[in-house]
Amino acid sequence: MAAATEAFSRRLSDAVRGLSGAWYGRHMAAADRAIRSRLPLVDLVLEVRDARVPAASAFAPLRRRSPEPDRRRLVVLNKADLADPSQTEKWMAYMKQTSCSCVALNSHSREGIKELLNAVRAKIREIKLGESDCTGTVLLVGIPNVGKSAIVNAMHRIGRIGAAEKGKLKHAIVSSHPGETKDISGYKVASHPNIYVLDTPGVLSPVFFNDESGPLLALTGAIKDSMMQEFEIAQFLLAILNSRETYKKWENMNQAGDMSSFSHAMSSSSHHNKRQYASDHTQDFVVKAVCQVLFDSISSFKGYLENENELKSLIECQFIALQEAFRVSADLSEDVRKLVAMKLLNLYRTGRLGRYTLDCAPDVRKEIVS
Repeated sequence: MAAATEAFSRRLSDAVRGLSGAWYGRHMAAADRAIRSRLPLVDLVLEVRDARVPAASAFAPLRRRSPEPDRRRLVVLNKADLADPSQTEKWMAYMKQTSCSCVALNSHSREGIKELLNAVRAKIREIKLGESDCTGTVLLVGIPNVGKSAIVNAMHRIGRIGAAEKGKLKHAIVSSHPGETKDISGYKVASHPNIYVLDTPGVLSPVFFNDESGPLLALTGAIKDSMMQEFEIAQFLLAILNSRETYKKWENMNQAGDMSSFSHAMSSSSHHNKRQYASDHTQDFVVKAVCQVLFDSISSFKGYLENENELKSLIECQFIALQEAFRVSADLSEDVRKLVAMKLLNLYRTGRLGRYTLDCAPDVRKEIVS
């Protein structure tokens, strides 16, 4: 991370630290205790991490001090469709080198879930010494908003085979907001062997492993935005975008955000079932306008991005330009910068601005030597 970008990271880290673990309320503390009590009772622990931040999203209760591999744990790097594919491959290689079983997937991909189910079956058979008619219990754990409930629902849909089960087995609540799962619930996901998955609430440690984790978890949505200043998180995001090369892919956006494209989109909306609205920032023509604004601002910037003050000046200019790209009126009574920040963060978190991995994979060779 560049020095100027680190300055934004430190400020956001101070803000996270100032919360003093406010996200760790009594419900999360109770869930933490319940999960810890079940860890020694299940056959396999399925740890879900965010593929964009594999280190920062590690589940704290599973951090091992022993060098011995944990053969009863399978790590799932979810949201791999939002991460840099090359970095995901490096993380997979690192996990394999450290004797940790790992699967990278997108919870909305049927093929990815099938691969996960096969990996779970293989681990259960290994643990049960090859028994085919055994019953295995799997504890699904992870921090908030990494997609645990989406995964268990997808496993349940694909893995169940008895027609009599359809419509009778409940589904987990899926939400883009962290903290929606409140209780530990069981779901049957496979037969022969019979496999039951316990879906657990997301638990985020009140104290992070290092100062770099807080900003990354705030950016990816593991910490509720309502606890933070969205503008500060968006500033950190723009600092990262400005220091990466991804913006060069936006050079030929064809000025999709200009008024002619906007007018055409609005005039043609009557010919489609789904109407287009200027206020909907997820519309393709708005996303293209945003990408074009970011490309123009970065490519035309003549300052020094390593200088914190100059980077801050660029970000301020980008916010003004993004206000127009998002068509946010300056006459709104609510905080304009907050609204722009929320829209920008949503586009990042849904992959509309590209695929980014914020935790670089450790060098396997250095790890082995140490």
